[in-house]
Amino acid sequence: MSQKYVYLFSEGDESMRELLGGKGANLAQMTKLGMPVPQGFTISTEACTRYYDDGKVIAPEIEAEIDANLAKIEEINGKKFGSVTNPLLVSVRSGARASMPGMMDTILNLGLNDEVVAGLIAGNSDPKFERFVYDSYRRFIQMYSDVVMEVGKKYFEKLIDEMKEAKGVKNDIDLDASDLKKLSEMFKAEYKKILGEDFPVDPKAQLMGAVKAVFRSWDNPRANVYRRMNDIPYSWGTAVNVQPMVFGNLNENSGTGVAFTRDPATGERKLMGEYLINAQGEDVVAGVRTPQPISKLAEEMPEVYNQFVETAQRLEKHYKDMQDMEFTIENGKLYMLQTRNGKRTAAAALKIAVDLVDEGLISEDEAVLRVDPKQLDALLHPQFDAKALKAAKVIGTGLAASPGAACGRVVFTAEDAKEWAAKGEKVVLVRLETSPEDIEGMVAAQGILTVRGGMTSHAAVVARGMGTCCVSGCGDIKMHEEEKYFVLDGITYKEGDYISLDGSTGKIYGEAVATVEATISGDFGRFMAWADAKRTLKVRTNADNPRDTLQAVKFGAEGIGLCRTEHMFFEGDRIKAIREMIVSETVEEREKALAKILPLQQGDFEEMYRVLEGRPMTVRFLDPPLHEFVPQKEEDILELANEMKLEVSKLKEIIEGLHEFNPMMGHRGCRLAVTYPEIAAMQTTAVINAAITVSKETGNMIVPEIMIPLVGEIKELKYVKDIVTSTADKLIADAGIDMTYKVGTMIEIPRAALTADEIAKEAEFFSFGTNDLTQMTFGFSRDDAGKFLDAYYDAKIYESDPFAKLDQDGVGKLVKMAADLGKTTRPDIKLGICGEHGGDPSSVEFCHNIGLSYVSCSPYRVPIARLAAAQAAIKESK
Repeated sequence: MSQKYVYLFSEGDESMRELLGGKGANLAQMTKLGMPVPQGFTISTEACTRYYDDGKVIAPEIEAEIDANLAKIEEINGKKFGSVTNPLLVSVRSGARASMPGMMDTILNLGLNDEVVAGLIAGNSDPKFERFVYDSYRRFIQMYSDVVMEVGKKYFEKLIDEMKEAKGVKNDIDLDASDLKKLSEMFKAEYKKILGEDFPVDPKAQLMGAVKAVFRSWDNPRANVYRRMNDIPYSWGTAVNVQPMVFGNLNENSGTGVAFTRDPATGERKLMGEYLINAQGEDVVAGVRTPQPISKLAEEMPEVYNQFVETAQRLEKHYKDMQDMEFTIENGKLYMLQTRNGKRTAAAALKIAVDLVDEGLISEDEAVLRVDPKQLDALLHPQFDAKALKAAKVIGTGLAASPGAACGRVVFTAEDAKEWAAKGEKVVLVRLETSPEDIEGMVAAQGILTVRGGMTSHAAVVARGMGTCCVSGCGDIKMHEEEKYFVLDGITYKEGDYISLDGSTGKIYGEAVATVEATISGDFGRFMAWADAKRTLKVRTNADNPRDTLQAVKFGAEGIGLCRTEHMFFEGDRIKAIREMIVSETVEEREKALAKILPLQQGDFEEMYRVLEGRPMTVRFLDPPLHEFVPQKEEDILELANEMKLEVSKLKEIIEGLHEFNPMMGHRGCRLAVTYPEIAAMQTTAVINAAITVSKETGNMIVPEIMIPLVGEIKELKYVKDIVTSTADKLIADAGIDMTYKVGTMIEIPRAALTADEIAKEAEFFSFGTNDLTQMTFGFSRDDAGKFLDAYYDAKIYESDPFAKLDQDGVGKLVKMAADLGKTTRPDIKLGICGEHGGDPSSVEFCHNIGLSYVSCSPYRVPIARLAAAQAAIKESK
């Protein structure tokens, strides 16, 4: 039997999501539940894959199947596609497995042409009906031109605005039948002017054009970016839903709307939504007319309202989740056009998950699986102090592009943001719109405010990724970028003035509003307790100062998986001592310089051990190449030469000598300790003495974990380990204390992964440095890969950034191999991961599946990793 590509709604159900897409599967399920769904068909995701396999053409057998199903829905609906007297008109919508905002918009009223329009009007002499027909026709021409032929909406909107102005009316609804008839003609003329061909009149050609447009939209740049951000594979494809039209714009007894079974912002259990009388679907979202709240429908059409409420409750009970529904009322009759699990804020996601457990609809395990780990980001950022917020005056509103609260002084350029932040000032970056060049300023800023750009603008997307508060698209701002001031609400704000932004509401305040740290309590605490009860993978943090350590502990970190000791060297006067050590020419000079650093480094470790309260800490010894520490500016070189009593030319010679062609593969990591053993001895002394001091203070014996980086050969590891053990053993003996410690290594060179059974003879633990392991496995630098990776995404060679999401097929295989080999030598070996991948949910799941002991990530990603680890454990048990 030949493969089936097209399914009537009556032939599917919710279990067929992979084949029918989310929208198609839900329409089929609503049909199965006996709900009022206009009966159509779904062209499957496999037809989309086939379209691309066949060189972007629809195969004849798929086209034949579409025709056969069109005939079936003609019979079901008692109308004929293309008929002049009794035409079947359809809507065409995309519907991937996962909701994809970047994809094709809907096309309504497909099947209309001049003859069908004339035939419809001839059968009904009511002038209101004539107006409805021409209204539907001009909408169809505009949508088809925009969505299928990619002629921008703006050309048509300009014509509408000009006609309204000429007529002296404000709303589209005020245009009469003759106006709309004229508009239809003007639209067709505009189409021909731009494309050089007539608007298609054959309904069948219109339909196939629309189906192809849906398939094409799966591969448009917006969809590709969205897929990459949300881990949606290209291979999934999209389905196409063809559904008979029901008309919300038929008369005053018709309408259209969107509703949620719970508040998507707060999670409160109440029906939320909006509708418009005498309108089609796009009018509600376009914002051309102001919709009514759904509760008003109870007054205008009580029977329809009651039927809708009952349908909404049934759907939520069936799907056991908050539903987002689209509906149309045609001449007093309700039709359901879509339902799906509604998108919601992080706070709403937690409340809904917890409430559904309390209502007995789902289990705790199901609740844990319901919340996207990445969503927790929004709950982990500062919020405004409630009392201060009440007293503050709102001066403007933009789009709530990235959650959190920010307060700071206004700056207008990325350079100024960086400069002011470096001096310790909190700043808000205000731009007309941001571009990739602004990234450093965006990183430095507390918040970002733009005049232009929507929720998917550069500013919004980048800010959300960084967890930085952002309000975008505040068009009321009069910007004077060059002169460094802007005007909003009649007030001038100059560089250095305070403003505050609420990225969760889009509100802007013309003053400093106090912020409070994110708190983990209430639903969050209860929900995360369910998650923690399920996970087996430990979650540590990457931190190298007491402040970050404390934050991570508050977020539930179970220790430090990576303390990068070099980060401690950049503070205050320490950098001078480090530079002194680097340019020293004898062991004695180096030891003298290192002696200056020792108490500072030991003090840091003591503070961190205190904050950790007995939790473990893995300290990585010096890793970066030395050239990163030496001065580059002339004045810094002169200052160091004077302090070291060196000739400037001699110092420049030393600096030049440190330059490497490929520093990431150069003199760094354990290679520094092999060349300069005194560095390893100093760092061992700092760690062990700190542990001894805090153990005596608290009465709890600390077990220090020392990690030697960039090992590729067992003899190299043994050489450095011997320095560590001889130094540590003497310090412990001198202190008269019974302390044990562990020495392990970072697996970040492919050779180390391949010889992990050998390396485990010396290493008591492995920590996978997946940033470097990815770099060395792929053979490209993470600092430069961004220059060409976009071309790889466009060509579908890679679907995601391998530095953001672990490459499980290649790098992952090395990690698993090393873990297995390590266990053969040392069955109790502790295995962790400490690259950026430690906070990526799909990478965390992989780490769970291959049996690692822990993941380590930045402090704000700790709750994300905790939830991802719990979800991995629940999925595995199922």
